[in-house]
Amino acid sequence: MSPATDTAANPIAAFYGGHRVARGLGQALQAVQRLAPGWGTRLALRLFFTPLPTKRGSRRRDLPAGWTLERWPFESGSMAVYRRDGAPPGRPTVLLVHGWAGHALQMQALGDAVFDAGANPVLLDLPGHGRSDGWRSTLPQFVRGIWAASARLGPLQAVVAHSMGAVAAAHAAAHGLPVDRLALIATSPPPKLVLKWFANGFGLGGAMSMRMRRLIEQREGIDLEGFEPDELAPRLPRATLVVHDEDDRAAPPALARHLADQVAGSRWFATRGLGHRRVLADAEVVRQVAEHVTAPMNTDDSGR
Repeated sequence: MSPATDTAANPIAAFYGGHRVARGLGQALQAVQRLAPGWGTRLALRLFFTPLPTKRGSRRRDLPAGWTLERWPFESGSMAVYRRDGAPPGRPTVLLVHGWAGHALQMQALGDAVFDAGANPVLLDLPGHGRSDGWRSTLPQFVRGIWAASARLGPLQAVVAHSMGAVAAAHAAAHGLPVDRLALIATSPPPKLVLKWFANGFGLGGAMSMRMRRLIEQREGIDLEGFEPDELAPRLPRATLVVHDEDDRAAPPALARHLADQVAGSRWFATRGLGHRRVLADAEVVRQVAEHVTAPMNTDDSGR
């Protein structure tokens, strides 16, 4: 983990601290933790796994012109998937993945540009988000959702992913997902740091973040250490583009830069003044990403 992780501001505390209901939840969690730490940990995880704001707003969005909606079975429910109308067969496929508390249509501008550049984009609503089933999700479930989409679509030319979706995509690619290129936008910090931020943001302390981590690893059967940049980077494709805004307050750019620096052959593209989500619709970002994921492959591009 890079030194920046110890000094970065806590964006989770800033987000929840501005909401009266969240402050009340924090006080309630602190009280439960004092009386019954086990129950406190479970309640904290329940909140941690709930995307806020919820997906209600994204579900009310109209289906954009030129896109069709499909539903694919996934675990105990289904995932919503968006494809372009009239996509020519035989084109390479590019999967586009949103971040925590986001939704697939945030990736529409990128998807349209990918389509215009000669590939077939597929936008995915991850579990608990957008029009997909469920109200809660986890990072390991994000990873499983990406694997499930790949199994259905076949080998991918590229994955374009935002925020926590970028962490999930990097983990999948590092563990054998058949993909030639990655574009990681506003990459979220690794889960150990996010758990620390969450616990501290609610005044629950470091012991709570450790208990939450252990319970997640037990439930999901996965080691969260495997999401650390130093673990992922050596196994990512050389054809990896890392995009980050220098003014991103939700995901410190130093952490994404650290990941990019460890990926042999990767390219770093920084913006300013766009923050964490507006970067997805910026014209230059859209152009750079579309060109990266649709350019002809060089012999060395996909080397690990």
